[in-house]
Amino acid sequence: MSKNPFVNAVSASLYIVLIVFLMRFVLMPSNAPENILIPIMMLSLFVLSVAMMGSFFVCQPLRLYLDGEKKRAVDLFWKTIGVFAIITLLIIIVFLTA
Repeated sequence: MSKNPFVNAVSASLYIVLIVFLMRFVLMPSNAPENILIPIMMLSLFVLSVAMMGSFFVCQPLRLYLDGEKKRAVDLFWKTIGVFAIITLLIIIVFLTA
């Protein structure tokens, strides 16, 4: 991962967009029947997403923290969260105005 909070937050956002497009257009056609595989797929996707978000938000700050750069680690973590919050807010605004 990057030490740039913008790269980390944008990477997280792009991951979400990729998953949504994959789910909507590839895995879940409108005529797909309900079956036991859907809950399994959703839980698996949730676990994968938690792991991905952990790497986007925590991996590099944890490395910095363990290397003794505690202030940089905390700053990177909160800046990444802040940038992601702004991206999320922009998505909400686009949704509400569309």
